[in-house]
Amino acid sequence: MVVASDKFKGTLSSDEVAAAVRIGVLRARPEATVESVPVADGGDGTLAAAVASGFELVPVTATGPTGEPVRSGFARRGEVAVVELADVSGLIRLPGASLAPMTATSRGTGELVAAAIDSGCTRVILGIGGSACTDGGAGLVRALGGRLLDGNGTGLAEGGAALTAAASLNLTALHERLAGVAIVVACDVDNPLTGPGGAAATYGGQKGADLKQIEQLDTTLTRWADLVARETARDLRDTAGAGAAGGVGFAALALLGAELRPGIDLMLDLVGFHQQLTGVDLVVTGEGALDEQTLHGKAAAGVAAAAGAAGIPVVAVCGINRLDPDQLREAGIAAAYALTDLEPDVRRCIADPAPLLRQLGERIAADHLPIVSFP
Repeated sequence: MVVASDKFKGTLSSDEVAAAVRIGVLRARPEATVESVPVADGGDGTLAAAVASGFELVPVTATGPTGEPVRSGFARRGEVAVVELADVSGLIRLPGASLAPMTATSRGTGELVAAAIDSGCTRVILGIGGSACTDGGAGLVRALGGRLLDGNGTGLAEGGAALTAAASLNLTALHERLAGVAIVVACDVDNPLTGPGGAAATYGGQKGADLKQIEQLDTTLTRWADLVARETARDLRDTAGAGAAGGVGFAALALLGAELRPGIDLMLDLVGFHQQLTGVDLVVTGEGALDEQTLHGKAAAGVAAAAGAAGIPVVAVCGINRLDPDQLREAGIAAAYALTDLEPDVRRCIADPAPLLRQLGERIAADHLPIVSFP
């Protein structure tokens, strides 16, 4: 068996989920071999999944979304680095969870990318889910050497609101730093940068913006896109994924020359998931909640698709399951095992999920692992 689960957000990391399931499986079937392949879809948990799969964590202190220093880092294996936006510029890094929709910045993410490049990495995998900012990736660009000035030649303040004064952009130092470096972005949304389906309109509310602020942010992002188009002679604001992470996707595409790839596909390649399926009888995937979002490129669906393509059955563990049997089959999942099947009180499931996961592991082993006769 291979356990390839995403984290259970706010409770267990992906490797902790796998460890609990493994204990339960071995209680029921001591002869089983259970391997763990921690996965993530580019959002929070991506850095941990990379480290759990053999990357080395390189600690870096960088700028948090509202300017405070935060202890983060990048994961490295050879010349490949993994940077997780959520761990430095994400909602989880807001002091006191106080939202800052107009001033939050992606600068810290750029600082991590810069640190990885300066250490000798030539390929940077950038996971951009879970951002706290709507700054069009301007902070990211400036941390990598881009100069963004107002009409008086003064540097702008951080955050999306400040882009209203953006008048000039110099990319010379940025281009020098990125020479010979490939940036690959793990991105699971297809929003454009601006407009009704753009970064501000779609995600601004989640980051604390009211309707007036959403309108203002969309206007400033439009100004930013106009400036970038003038500087680069191409306009990528309507490209699918440009609106990801408050516009970090746009900056990565337009100014870093990045390639955008579905997050879970990129991570499965990165951790060598496909190579670990030989001789496997069952794959267990999972995430905190199986719901409609699962069907649209989340980690569990990506794992199920990859395992299914190899002819291996897949079941899922989760905190709560909101998918019916037809939807599970659509996702390539034969059965779902939820903590709430054992403990209806969601608060108790969140408070102490590991014992429940062990019980689910026993059930999965009994229901799905073949009986092997030894000579």
